[in-house]
Amino acid sequence: MSSILTNQGAIVALQTLKSINSGLNKAQSEISTGKAIGSAKDDAAIWAISKTMEADVSAFKAVSTSLNTAKATVETARSAAEQITEKLKGIKDKVVTAQSASSSDRVKLQDDIELMSKQIESIVNAAQFNGVNLIDGTSTATYDMVSSLDRVGSTVNVSKIQVDRQDLSMAGAVAATFGGTAVTDTSIINNGGTAAGTADTVGGGSVQTIKIASVGSGYSYRLTLDDSANQNVLGSRTFDYVAKPSDSTSDIANALGQALQNNLMANGITQYSVTRVGDEIRLTNNLAAGVGNDIDVTAVTATGGTPASGGGMADLAGFDVTSDAGAADALTKVEGLLSTAIDAAAALGSAQNRIETQNDFVGTLTDLMKTGIGSLVDADMEEASARLQALQTQQQLGIQALSIANQAPSSILALFR
Repeated sequence: MSSILTNQGAIVALQTLKSINSGLNKAQSEISTGKAIGSAKDDAAIWAISKTMEADVSAFKAVSTSLNTAKATVETARSAAEQITEKLKGIKDKVVTAQSASSSDRVKLQDDIELMSKQIESIVNAAQFNGVNLIDGTSTATYDMVSSLDRVGSTVNVSKIQVDRQDLSMAGAVAATFGGTAVTDTSIINNGGTAAGTADTVGGGSVQTIKIASVGSGYSYRLTLDDSANQNVLGSRTFDYVAKPSDSTSDIANALGQALQNNLMANGITQYSVTRVGDEIRLTNNLAAGVGNDIDVTAVTATGGTPASGGGMADLAGFDVTSDAGAADALTKVEGLLSTAIDAAAALGSAQNRIETQNDFVGTLTDLMKTGIGSLVDADMEEASARLQALQTQQQLGIQALSIANQAPSSILALFR
């Protein structure tokens, strides 16, 4: 039945043309943006997943930046530790040479050692990146960096890499108490503890043996010599030492004895002599026996206070190869210093390798996530192009069909001619 009020053919043709135009607009949008899912209305679930993953990709880029900064920081410290190792090798050569050198040569060798020690100190102080120095001993806290993001459902946890700092400074700590009184001239301090010693008087022409009875990490030792009430040139002198974790009773005796000997030599005092045998310090009073020639020797039993630690290179400050005893002591200690520097460089190198490996993984993971996002939302350009051409043809045919359908009512006029 023909009608001048309702053109069913035109309605169908118009609906078809609208559908074709909608598909054509979508195909054109995919080609222009490159995305099949450009907004939530295209596919809400896929769009939500892609946006979550895009946020993770952005976060992993920040993780990569953190790792790159950490890598540079650790690499700087590692390089410095390796340079310090080389300097210590040079110092060891000087110390070995000093074992059999003449007095004048030993003075020159001592000057060289002090110069190289200052170079080590300079390297330590300069080994910072972005304001972080991992070897100067100013902090004992681990150096932490974000290494990954772990997603479980809607929860994201942060993973971190922790790098232990390596103290290669030459500084001695002063943050301990000794017998209830703050230590002001301690060269090496460690964790708190207690220790026992002996006390006696060294008369003129006699030898007093000071024996270190026990040792523990942080045990505090104070050796006091006092002849200020008598007629000697020594006066009152105090020598403090706080044990390191690896110290033995012999190490304590050696440290205190060396400090005492260095002090006597530095002040030109020859009336007294010091020898060290195992865990004993033997102090000889070369003055003749008599009134006023005694020395009061006190080895105080003390309680360690605030934990602290001296720098890994602190022993360098006490090197003195101008004497046989000093040269022998330096030879013993330089091996320990070399071991400390080598261990520090190795630890930092291992940490650097771990950071680089993690950074490579984060980069690979980020690329895979981008690929995954692309597979979800990216348009198939070949398919979209073919679809566009087909829809353009359908559009032209739809317009033609609508035009024909619109002409149908005019044929009714022929019935009235």
